[in-house]
Amino acid sequence: MAKIELKNLTKIYGEPRKKGLLPEGVKAVNNVTQTIPERSFTVLVGPSGCGKTTLLRMIAGLETITEGTITIGDVDVTHLEPGDRGIAMVFQAYALYPHMTVWKNIEFGLKNARMPQYEINRRIKEVLKLVNLEEYANRRPANLSGGQRQRVALARAISKQPLVFLMDEPLSNLDAKLRSAMRTELIQMHEQFESTFVYVTHDQIEAMTMGDNIIVMDEGVIKQAGSPTEIHDEPNCIFVAQFIGDPGMNVLKLSTGKHIGFRPRNIHLLYDDIVVDNDDIVVDGVVLAIENHGSERLYFIKTKNGQIYLKDAHREILKINDPVKIVVKFRNVYAFYENADRIYNEKEVRDVYEQYRSDSK
Repeated sequence: MAKIELKNLTKIYGEPRKKGLLPEGVKAVNNVTQTIPERSFTVLVGPSGCGKTTLLRMIAGLETITEGTITIGDVDVTHLEPGDRGIAMVFQAYALYPHMTVWKNIEFGLKNARMPQYEINRRIKEVLKLVNLEEYANRRPANLSGGQRQRVALARAISKQPLVFLMDEPLSNLDAKLRSAMRTELIQMHEQFESTFVYVTHDQIEAMTMGDNIIVMDEGVIKQAGSPTEIHDEPNCIFVAQFIGDPGMNVLKLSTGKHIGFRPRNIHLLYDDIVVDNDDIVVDGVVLAIENHGSERLYFIKTKNGQIYLKDAHREILKINDPVKIVVKFRNVYAFYENADRIYNEKEVRDVYEQYRSDSK
């Protein structure tokens, strides 16, 4: 159990032009300062190429650091070898030895740590029971399913009893049903071990369902960090607003250059049972596409100000090209400046809302 302190962490891919100068190249991680709380399930989430995997590999010691420091617990691990950092890492491709049995795959790392054989045997039996693989101890990876191979990789990490678990998109190779089951298992493991988990994914749904601490990254920087509720309900910029959510927030640019945003669930189709207040904005639109999600439908709608998503559980079924009216309420809107930062001042938010009313006429 240990918190992780990242201070001014930078990773640049490139060669220095003069000795002593920083390399001039791609900043995969750009001056990141962040605390990952002890015992948290922290998820690094963002689009491909945003720097999240590079950041994880820097914490693990698998990637050199251009600038900055990393502390795990009370130990500065910036220049320590991976094996000396008190971490265990689970990779996307599992990284199992194909010629070794499940038992041998777990045993290998423990032997390298010069652990007594009786302790090795005790730990392997314990972790195989934990991940429900006791009867598969003598099988090789080729004779296991994808979910079972993932469990072996987890068992190998657990057996080391690390301070920190690092996971790089470990479920991305599994089918949807198995991914859901493994997410639940990982959450339960975290509760059981009370260890610090750092988990990388590009899937914001995975991030929101698993993590208690979310770090949203883009272009090598942290855009926002907080609980899933904070990240979803109080995004600090357009990027976070649009990236988090299923689908993300609708954000429309207005004639002033500022932006208005609203979640697909927080706007409504104008039915007979919808009460329209004088303050509400009613917008005309046309249905471009429909996704049937069973209990609700996701409509993709063209409006004068741009195309938006709307989630609706009403029983009436619309068809493509049907005209619709959309009700937007002030309490459900977000406003953003021209530079994409969130507007918090209520008067300014009201001004953006009224501009949207004007632009929609």
